[in-house]
Amino acid sequence: MRLSRYFLPTLKENPTEAQIVSHRLMLRSGMIRQSSAGIYSWLPIGLRVLKKIEQIVREEQNAMECQEVLMPTIQPAELWRQSDRYDDYGPEMLRITDRHGREMLYGPTNEEQITEIFANSIRSYRDLPQMFYHIQWKFRDEIRPRFGVMRGREFLMKDAYSFDLNAQSARKSYNKFFVSYLKTYAKLGLTAIPMAADTGPIGGDMSHEFLILADTGESEIACHKNYLEMDLSGQNINYVDDLQSEVDRCTAEYAASDEKRDKAVEKDLGDDLRIARGIEVGHIFYFGTKYSDKLGATVSGPNGEEITVEMGSYGIGVSRLAGAIIEASHDENGIIWPKEVAPFHVGLINLKVEDHNCQHVCDKTYGNLVRAGTDTLYDDRNLRVGSKFADMDLIGLPWQLIVGPRNLKHGNVELKNRRTGEIEDISLESAMARLTT
Repeated sequence: MRLSRYFLPTLKENPTEAQIVSHRLMLRSGMIRQSSAGIYSWLPIGLRVLKKIEQIVREEQNAMECQEVLMPTIQPAELWRQSDRYDDYGPEMLRITDRHGREMLYGPTNEEQITEIFANSIRSYRDLPQMFYHIQWKFRDEIRPRFGVMRGREFLMKDAYSFDLNAQSARKSYNKFFVSYLKTYAKLGLTAIPMAADTGPIGGDMSHEFLILADTGESEIACHKNYLEMDLSGQNINYVDDLQSEVDRCTAEYAASDEKRDKAVEKDLGDDLRIARGIEVGHIFYFGTKYSDKLGATVSGPNGEEITVEMGSYGIGVSRLAGAIIEASHDENGIIWPKEVAPFHVGLINLKVEDHNCQHVCDKTYGNLVRAGTDTLYDDRNLRVGSKFADMDLIGLPWQLIVGPRNLKHGNVELKNRRTGEIEDISLESAMARLTT
């Protein structure tokens, strides 16, 4: 994409309404613009990031044979009355009435909707277990939306649901999602620490939340120092394996967020205790028959008996992850995107567009990068060099390929690694080989 034709409304100054780094940088880099309190439009460069995060989440759900569906944003109030959550959920739920007087709501989550689908479709224990997910916009009417996409009212979420014949099988499904989340965050370039958590309005008997460490995190966490060095990626784990040992390994040491902290345990840890701040990027729940019992999700068992299925739900904040990654990966000049989710892999900078040779080399290089399948943002604007460098650092692409008349005299270009700041003066051929492999 040529930057001269690309909609990238960057800002030089920090917006006064932005209180945290990710909100400031998402506004300044032209990723988002506020529509109303806690609701944002995603602009081209932000949407590219969002779609890449979404795809990584999708691929990992598919790998564990969780089936993708798409449920509506608007749900009937009657379903939530059946589960006894309509009145209990509170003012965060946006309630509406259609032209026929039917009470509806903008879904904050989908336990009721997916349970109704299951109850109306699956009758035999032979069809279990089942796992479904979708990636859909949600709405929760936060009393004080803040921190940009980190605590907005409208957000993109991956929510998944498992249905099992008994508690033992349900625990196996829970463990699959637990390990899937570790793999997902690793693919996003993050390390997320799993912590036992309260179940909140979702309900249930067992829950874990996943937090990534960031100085600006909204939660204070306490954990054993080993978590700062432990490999939590689960990359070598197969979903047909017994995953309990992997879950046990990843939860063996003490780790707790605000509401779960145990001061006595922390005192015993002594020098092994680490206090940090974290950002929640995922939450999983096992809640047994809480929804299936009330919504009639039953199957016929091996002996013809009626069995109420066991359920769990599993959420990842896709849009929230965009902000969380920035909180964990930035410097004073802007965002530093992990290559897995960067909107473009390389920023090609023409330092002097009036120079015929510079223009020729840049145009040819851009064409070669595109043909090689390398996502490239080509800064062909006729602006001062300082503005070009500032914008490229701000949007945080992994590589900058800098072409100027001085280096071209020797057949060279500059290649900058955004994460390390290292700049190499190398041949164009060497740079191209590195960027296209």
